[in-house]
Amino acid sequence: MDDKWNHTCIAIAISCLMILICAMATYGVYKQHAAWIIPFFCYQIFDFALNTVVAITVLVYPNSIQEYIRQLPPNFPYRDDVMSVNPTCLVLIILLFISIILTFKGYLVSCELLQCPVYVTSNDNTVLLPPYDDATVNGAVKEPPPPYMSA
Repeated sequence: MDDKWNHTCIAIAISCLMILICAMATYGVYKQHAAWIIPFFCYQIFDFALNTVVAITVLVYPNSIQEYIRQLPPNFPYRDDVMSVNPTCLVLIILLFISIILTFKGYLVSCELLQCPVYVTSNDNTVLLPPYDDATVNGAVKEPPPPYMSA
């Protein structure tokens, strides 16, 4: 019972963290603050890397799939049907499925990299004072601007 409670607490903590990360990303997009989107982007990169490790594990240790299926509870849906499939065919199906997911996730990560906002800061919006010599002529101000004329 304690083990189940620990798993439940971990699942709740991860869910709350994911809600927080998604809320931060939504707020960052709404307010156009790129810094608020960084945790979501880091999660995307971590998720892509983790799925890549899973795909490599399935490729290197194909028997681990059969072992995992054997450890499932007996009342798990379609457990017996999956166990009856040829192990080589099952590995190919799982690798195909994982490669489709990795391709999609890689596409999303590349979209985020391409659309990453680049803010170029310049002094275009600042008022620059004229050089001191141009502003004064022997201590006196240059000629005044032309008079205002009403239309």
